[in-house]
Amino acid sequence: MKKLLIIGSTCVDVIIKLDHLPKTGEDLHPEWQHFAMGGCAYNAAQIPRALGLNPCLVTPVGTKGVFSGFVWQKLSQQGFRGPVRVDNAENGCCYCFVEKSGERTFVSVHGIEYSFDPSYMKSLESEVFDYTYICGLEVEEPTGASLVSWLERHKEATGTVIYAPGPRGVKVDADLTRRIFQLHPILHLNETEVLELGSHLNISTAALKLYRDTQNLVVVTMGERGVYWRSADGRSHDLPAVKTSVRDTIGAGDSHCGAFLSGLSLGMTEQQALSFASEISAAVVSIEGSTLPDDTIQEIARKYLADLPSDHASLSV
Repeated sequence: MKKLLIIGSTCVDVIIKLDHLPKTGEDLHPEWQHFAMGGCAYNAAQIPRALGLNPCLVTPVGTKGVFSGFVWQKLSQQGFRGPVRVDNAENGCCYCFVEKSGERTFVSVHGIEYSFDPSYMKSLESEVFDYTYICGLEVEEPTGASLVSWLERHKEATGTVIYAPGPRGVKVDADLTRRIFQLHPILHLNETEVLELGSHLNISTAALKLYRDTQNLVVVTMGERGVYWRSADGRSHDLPAVKTSVRDTIGAGDSHCGAFLSGLSLGMTEQQALSFASEISAAVVSIEGSTLPDDTIQEIARKYLADLPSDHASLSV
């Protein structure tokens, strides 16, 4: 099993279920609302954690405010290693408006969770990882340049970078994007993101452009149309979607990325890892919120683990 480093945000999702997004001046009564753990890095880390891969989740957590306390308590209960406490700072939240169709709209209040400082990595100075996950939301922040610089200085210790540009990836400073691409990352995007980052071409051509920029795997999730990807050798492939009923789509892309990363770490082929990831994301959209129970993740993983070499048999799922 390979070692995973996940750098990024953990916040509180304030999930609000309503019939439709309000128009200006409209007065709506939501069906319900509740707090849940969220954040791209946290959502991605849930899959390898449930599979016993013990990912290192470097996520800053403040000491002030109700959201900081909620996040720190949950991370502690789940046994994550890597979270860093930052004095006199607050965690933000993401207001997730979920419509009857299951589609979600995010309004994010950013706090300390989207920041990066090299001091966050101090306890990891002697460790070497096989894969490192980062997200465009952190790179876009004022401290994003510091994160990219840290990765450039620690190429030997961070292994292959998995970069999820996210919905605002096209807004990341062009020079920072160029520097990330020079690290030859695996890219994980949805169809809107690949078209924007790949200069508004069709999906195949946009993915090819990004492949030429990174010289590595490009994965594009397309919802009910499945997954398109270009392998590290440049060849293109398609994978059909897993049929499911959609409750909401919160965390679907993050969970897909986390499952794909887990599959690669366990020695799955690209296609096996993407098939596993597609089943995980299908399960995520069938529930409310972004977090699957551990036993659900493990049950989905078992059939893929059965096809792996016998030296993976000790994995406890």
